[in-house]
Amino acid sequence: MKKLLIIAFFAMFSLSVNAQELKFPGLDGSPIDLAYYPANSAQKNTAPDIKLIYSRPSKKGRVIFGELEKYGVVYRLGANESNEITFFKEVTIGGKAVKAGTYSLFAIPNKDNWTIIINSKINSWGAYTYDATKDVLRTDVPVKTLSTPVEALSMVFTKSDTGATLNIGWDTVSVSLPIAIK
Repeated sequence: MKKLLIIAFFAMFSLSVNAQELKFPGLDGSPIDLAYYPANSAQKNTAPDIKLIYSRPSKKGRVIFGELEKYGVVYRLGANESNEITFFKEVTIGGKAVKAGTYSLFAIPNKDNWTIIINSKINSWGAYTYDATKDVLRTDVPVKTLSTPVEALSMVFTKSDTGATLNIGWDTVSVSLPIAIK
């Protein structure tokens, strides 16, 4: 009888634990990604010069620039929260020095060029609370047309003579932002 009571107790306990099991959400439609410069700094366990955290929305058959993301309007360069770019050293972008620190990265897409914006306000949702008075710099970069569309917004750093280039691609559009690292 004692064994039966113990078994019944544990059975009831396990049912109550299972009833309270946490339900985890599925994968976000715009998953978060990281880009480092140098790209292999995480694998080599060395400090990067630059780290970028951003969400990757997908094209899903839509025309992105000029339709979904209107020309001439500030865009968060991603989805969900505004992204964050961290410079671990002072850098120069568009001829202007930017101190080491964490910033948000926005763009104003146009057909032939984009204005890339480095902004000091972080931890905001999208571009809804974008504040131009917090701009650290703005610089224009030319648009390149891609022959093969990029399904999900992608950002990657490549090495340049003076530091790094941030390459941004989505749909049939690509832009490159030169970053000189001091």
